[in-house]
Amino acid sequence: MILTPLNAVAYRVHQPKWSFAPTSGAGAGAYGGRANRPGVNALYLSLELETALAEYQQLDALLPPGLMVSYNVSINAIVDFRGGFTSGWDALWQDFYCDWRNMHFNQGIEPPSWVIGDQVLAADAKGILFNSAITGGENLVIYTDALTGADAINVYDPNNDLPKNQSSW
Repeated sequence: MILTPLNAVAYRVHQPKWSFAPTSGAGAGAYGGRANRPGVNALYLSLELETALAEYQQLDALLPPGLMVSYNVSINAIVDFRGGFTSGWDALWQDFYCDWRNMHFNQGIEPPSWVIGDQVLAADAKGILFNSAITGGENLVIYTDALTGADAINVYDPNNDLPKNQSSW
């Protein structure tokens, strides 16, 4: 694994009902995601606005309602997988871009990308920087429960506009 510190601006489009908790990672923790199994909280961000929008839209013809949030991210140990799989990586990383949804929800099998996430956490890394399968832009998954005092995910909300709970709109 290639570990690197990360200091970046990142973006995410949140479903309005979750915009009161923009750093929790609990949504992905409830159902799983590309690089996290259910029970592991993970915040998925993009390093470009266009990628964040495309990731939110996925394959839908129309963009559902959402709330764009910007973050200042500073994390001391991220796995940098933007270069993709090469011989320097464990063979399991070849399957990082597997169809995890189909594997888990339709076939009932554990996606190899979840095992990769487990390995990242076991290596004391806090997340993975990887290319979007949709746009080729840069995505970031952060394991929020693994963050320490040296790490920071700060939501940019200068006017305190984000809701405080689901009923505070």
